[in-house]
Amino acid sequence: MPPRFQGTASAAAILPAERKVKGAGGTPGGVGTFFLGLAMAVAGGYLLTNQVTVSTGFWGFFGHQTFGLTLLPLLVGIGFLFFDGRSAWGIFLTVGGALMILLGILMNLRIYFEATSLFNTVLMLGLLFGGLGLLARSLKASA
Repeated sequence: MPPRFQGTASAAAILPAERKVKGAGGTPGGVGTFFLGLAMAVAGGYLLTNQVTVSTGFWGFFGHQTFGLTLLPLLVGIGFLFFDGRSAWGIFLTVGGALMILLGILMNLRIYFEATSLFNTVLMLGLLFGGLGLLARSLKASA
């Protein structure tokens, strides 16, 4: 048996003499650059999404004001599942009905960018993309 495993071995004998500390992403890149880029990207993303307004209009999946029709498969599927919890038709109708409702909501969203100055827009986008660039740079091995 090798001498380092006999009796009570010290931690210094088992561990390598020199442990190299790694940076962001396991590379020798900069940890400070990573956190600066993360802070910039989060700040830019917050400022950008703060300028966006999301609204919705009338439901119109299969025509005008037909939300009730998209509820029918969901409700029938739930009824089948209450009768028989392993009903394939019940699962299919419930999942299909929920998916139709989700798609109907997403299809009727309206997204607007609020009016702002050019300076604010450049600041928001500069922070966001500058931060993403610093994040990518920190994950690359530095010399």
